[in-house]
Amino acid sequence: MKTLTLDIPPEVVEAAKLPRDEQEKEFRRELAVALYQRGVLSLGKARILAQMTRWEFEELLGQRKVVRHYTESDLRDDIRYAQGRQ
Repeated sequence: MKTLTLDIPPEVVEAAKLPRDEQEKEFRRELAVALYQRGVLSLGKARILAQMTRWEFEELLGQRKVVRHYTESDLRDDIRYAQGRQ
């Protein structure tokens, strides 16, 4: 399995107006929403990146007024999720 580690410059982390214990969570969510919105990630993969349940991520998208994309890949992810295989 391949993973990716992002190094965020200290000045960016310090400039983020977020409590230290929420920074990683918020950066993950922002990246997930942006990549989903651009069509780079499916909803299923974006919610995994955001470390949220499907329903939490759907709610976040609604709060941000992000238009949903629903592809065949999303359908396959939904079926796997419904079968208990994430």
